[in-house]
Amino acid sequence: GRRGKENHPMNNWGEVKPVGTLAREVERTPCSILTGFLGAGKTTLVNHILKGKHGLKVAVIENEFGEVGVDDALVLETEEEVFEMNNGCICCTVRGDLMRILNKLSRREAKFDHILIETTGLADPAPVAQTFFFDEDIKASYSLDAIVTVVDCAHIIPHLEENKPEGVENESVEQVAFADKILLNKVDLVTPSEKAAVLAKIRSINKLAEVIETSYSAVDLSRVLGVKAFDLARVLQVEEDFLDTEGEHEHDSSVTSVGITLRGSLELPKLNLWLTTLLQTRGTDIFRSKGVLNVSGSDSRHVFQGVHMLMGISSSEDGVGRGWKEGEERESRVVFIGRNLNREELVEGFEACLVK
Repeated sequence: GRRGKENHPMNNWGEVKPVGTLAREVERTPCSILTGFLGAGKTTLVNHILKGKHGLKVAVIENEFGEVGVDDALVLETEEEVFEMNNGCICCTVRGDLMRILNKLSRREAKFDHILIETTGLADPAPVAQTFFFDEDIKASYSLDAIVTVVDCAHIIPHLEENKPEGVENESVEQVAFADKILLNKVDLVTPSEKAAVLAKIRSINKLAEVIETSYSAVDLSRVLGVKAFDLARVLQVEEDFLDTEGEHEHDSSVTSVGITLRGSLELPKLNLWLTTLLQTRGTDIFRSKGVLNVSGSDSRHVFQGVHMLMGISSSEDGVGRGWKEGEERESRVVFIGRNLNREELVEGFEACLVK
């Protein structure tokens, strides 16, 4: 079976399935997942994309809960559920299977620069994200680029603090927890101290995502499209910020970020076994995980990231990022974002992987 992977070298993908890809492969169309509460500003963002003179060919796919109404005056050609806009972008409505529409788009002669999948009505973008790692046809044509969450700065705190009945997920907390990019929208409607409180709350849930402040969802598209958040090589480039494992640790929210920094080197088999077991047993509660690792006997910097039970691992030896610099302090840093995380347990498990 698949159980005997613990002995493999770490530059193989982890136990379950890879998240992220090495750069040297065929050009695939990057896809982003757009999420956020009703009224946060997703419609406005989508309309910027469908109307703007940004020079990109973007296909927007909305599901049947979509709140985006396509302005008829801008539609050039309608073909089944696909609306072609006069700036070269298209908008599709999915009534049913996302895979079907992605396969249909991949057969069109004109290729797209980017695809944006709008997921109103879904608490957890993970099922959509996992499509990009499990379905062979989709994997051949597309890569997952980033999960983008639009947050209404004026109204988000009550949503984040809402107490749900047991077993019912808080959708807005999950949307913040999963994000690679957070558009903090409607910042013009709040005072500086109100904005600071929202930022602190977002950071307590997700310390990895870049927060971009906007009004009317106006944003330079290069900051939210083509981010390669699931490309392990990019994880290393931004690691200085996202792996700041110090900072505040709030204990009042069930969804938190736990960051750990360790000095010393890690034993590969122990580390592989610990991460694999952790994500298999606690994966439903761990939304995102990322880390840069100092592995014993190697001058390569290793990097891993996960979404739920999916995990990908690579190293500078494989051409992902740079190796350790001479004289650089080699330390390992990991961040987990999830529900009911036990910091002591995670520290203990991570420390047990150190070379004794």
